[in-house]
This record gives sequence, structure tokens and C-alpha cells, in this order.
Amino acid sequence: MSTQALNPAGGGDTPDFYVREEEHHEEGGSTLLGFWIYLMSDCLIFAVLFATYAVLGHNYAGGPGQRQLFELPLIALNTSMLLLSSITYGFAMLAMEKNRTAQVQGWLAITGLFGLGFLGIELYEFSHLIMEGHGPWSSGFLSSFFTLVGTHGLHVTFGTIWLVTLMVQVAQKGLIPANRRRLMCLSLFWHFLDVIWIGVFTVVYLMGVLS
Repeated sequence: MSTQALNPAGGGDTPDFYVREEEHHEEGGSTLLGFWIYLMSDCLIFAVLFATYAVLGHNYAGGPGQRQLFELPLIALNTSMLLLSSITYGFAMLAMEKNRTAQVQGWLAITGLFGLGFLGIELYEFSHLIMEGHGPWSSGFLSSFFTLVGTHGLHVTFGTIWLVTLMVQVAQKGLIPANRRRLMCLSLFWHFLDVIWIGVFTVVYLMGVLS
């Protein structure tokens, strides 16, 4: 708010206006907004990658296609792990609302294990394809496939590291407001990755094998 005060240099005749106290803003009030903006930018990245795959997805360069390369049961198992991790993170958020720190930590640990399981299967798939001579350099299809799926895998990797970091912070300081905001942001990120993977599973794997 503005407050009128006398100007010492002017002998008290000239009024001076200044702000004595800045308007109070709630701590962390812009955090979620900023994180939503980040997620929107990530949506654009994945939109470009999906569009690239749509253009190059049938450019096999004389090599095998989706039906010959993809093991759908294994990918279905991988998908179930990521879906379950989203559910367990939801349980962690419910426990946070009830201020149950131990339950939050337990559900976060289970979520992290599901995330590691997802990454382990994805790394196995990539290494198996490369060892069979079907690396990203083999065709336009495989280049776009490795780029799209690998970018999602990197996001899951960063999300898992973030999750472990938050578990350490919660163990040290508890469910303070700052940690609650961070858990909420990670929740948005984790569910976002889940939605993106459903698109990957449907467009890349399911439609590719069934076409």
C-alpha cells in the first residue's frame, strides 16, 4: 500500500510517496502455474515426435516392421507397470492429505519400484533390438521409434530420480508445505507420463502389430 511521508531534503513541504510494505503473496503460489506451462511445452515436444513417427513409421528400408520386431505381451506387462505406478502415486497423495508420512513414503517407494521395472523392460527391449541388428540407424521407422520411446523413457528416468529426491526431503523435513507442493508437481508429471505412454502403446505398438 502507498503511504505519504515528508521529504527530509525538501524541508517538510514537499510530500513524497513510497511503498512501505510490498503486497503479500502466498508462498509458492506460482509454482503449479509454472509447472503447468512446462507440461504444455512437453506436450508440444511429444506432439512433434508422434508426428515424426506418423511420417516415418512405415519407412522400413527393406527391413522388418512392427509385427516382426515387437513382443506385444512384454510391452503389455511394461504398460501395466506404469499404470500401476500411477495408481500407487495416487495412494501416496491420499496419504499426504491425511498427513501420514510413513504411508506416503511407502507408496512412493512402491511407485519408484514400478518405475524401475518399466525402465528395465524398456532397456531390455532396446538392447535386444540393437543386438539383433535393428538399431535406430537401420531405417526411418526405427529412428523415429527409438527417439519417441527413448524420450519418454528419459522422462521416466528423471521422474524416478525426482521421486527418490523427494523421499529424502520428506524423511528429513516431513510433509511441510514446500514438500507438499513438490509432491503435487511430481504427481502431475507422473500422470502426464502415464497418459503419453498410453498414446505410445496404442499408436506405436498396438496399431503397429495389428496393422
